[in-house]
Amino acid sequence: MEYETVIGLEVHLHLNTRTKAFCGCSTEFGKEPNSQTCPVCLGLPGSLPVFNETVLDYAIKVALALNCSIQEYTKFDRKNYFYPDLPKNYQISQYDLPLAKEGYLEVDVDGKVKKIRIIRVHMEEDAGKLVHRQETSLVDYNRGGVPLLEIVSYPDISSPDEAYEYLSSLKSTIEYLNVSDCDMEKGSLRCDANISIRKKGQEKLGVKAELKNMNSFKAVREALAYEIQRQAGCLDSGKSVIQETRLWDAKLSKTISMRTKEEAQDYRYFPEPDLPPFIISSSKIKEVAKSIPELPPQRMVRMMHEYGLSEYDARIIVSSKEFADLSEDMIKEYPGKDKKPIVNWITGPILAGANSLGIQPHRLDIPGGIPELIGLVKSVEEAKISNLTAKAVFNESLSNGKACSRIIAEKNLFQISDSSVLDKAIDEVIVSNEKSVSDYKNGKSNAVMFLVGQVMRKTQGKANPKVVQEMLKRRLENA
Repeated sequence: MEYETVIGLEVHLHLNTRTKAFCGCSTEFGKEPNSQTCPVCLGLPGSLPVFNETVLDYAIKVALALNCSIQEYTKFDRKNYFYPDLPKNYQISQYDLPLAKEGYLEVDVDGKVKKIRIIRVHMEEDAGKLVHRQETSLVDYNRGGVPLLEIVSYPDISSPDEAYEYLSSLKSTIEYLNVSDCDMEKGSLRCDANISIRKKGQEKLGVKAELKNMNSFKAVREALAYEIQRQAGCLDSGKSVIQETRLWDAKLSKTISMRTKEEAQDYRYFPEPDLPPFIISSSKIKEVAKSIPELPPQRMVRMMHEYGLSEYDARIIVSSKEFADLSEDMIKEYPGKDKKPIVNWITGPILAGANSLGIQPHRLDIPGGIPELIGLVKSVEEAKISNLTAKAVFNESLSNGKACSRIIAEKNLFQISDSSVLDKAIDEVIVSNEKSVSDYKNGKSNAVMFLVGQVMRKTQGKANPKVVQEMLKRRLENA
């Protein structure tokens, strides 16, 4: 049977405020367990929360960037449940009057822009963290009370790949706003997914499962793909899919039942009595809106217009703010109106070099910095060295810390364009590759590229391939 997939995502985002949402404890990551707690974030009797206004500013900034409507009247609620890492037995969250509603985020799906609607953005506090060691469990409350935003999408996502693109676009937007480090390893960005399948063409939604414990975008994609197969298997064999919460086990590459899913009434929400409702003024919203920087979609359009970038190149470059900043510095410093040569290097060797080292592109330590890189690209454009040699030199430079210009000079890698020097190599290649010569003469024009490659090998990559190709064609056509 053919099914359709329906996915909605709930993203929990740590805001990078210096202090917690309702007390003055530090939010610094990695400190001694339970060293950043106080009676308020531990919920001890007699303590009273005081709302951190920076949390509100950051939350409004995110909501506006996601095209949401900020609610004038809002309040906090208590979400009641027992869990060992929640010392108060309730979490301060928002229920019926969240901060913001009805937004959207546009994502690129297979070259087409798709609008994923957002139901709500609300503020809440984080719980602590359990650490399991063999048969012992420990609890660290340092994270308890750290400000969170929960961003809930409509079930507009139709595949694991779309979910991946949505999360990537959301992370990129948040990074531009500089309100969170979005580091999934630290737990700064966490994602739960609600997924169901239904018969193709059917309007009624299927029974959903909630997926938790996914600590990377790759894990989200893999868990969703597994769950689609699992639910389809249930329906195909006549079984029912039950509403439940499931954990993703990355080692087993499967989801595992955790508990049946709670409904809102199970949490017994009621208004937080220690924090009165409050009104968000229009002047407050305007003030925060002024602090929103140029976001990825606007930057992409501007860079296309200002530097003549293709949409494909611009989309890659703006995907990360730091990478976009580095790229724009390179593009500005590259001389002339045609920026394509340096853009090709940004989206090619630079990205590949960063990937091979397992780091973000903006963290690449390029010996000699941007001027040295631009000198390398110009050398290729001026035919002083081949593109192949330039890429090899760049990779060598990253590994040994020598500037590219120094490597080229020490190894004498300058390109050979002198026909008198190339004649000998071309003679040898023609003599030893009779079949390719014959193929070319019989109309297989591509055979000349094989011969060019052989000349490049003989000259250790230093021959000018354009000159070689022209010389070879003249020789073969006049022979």
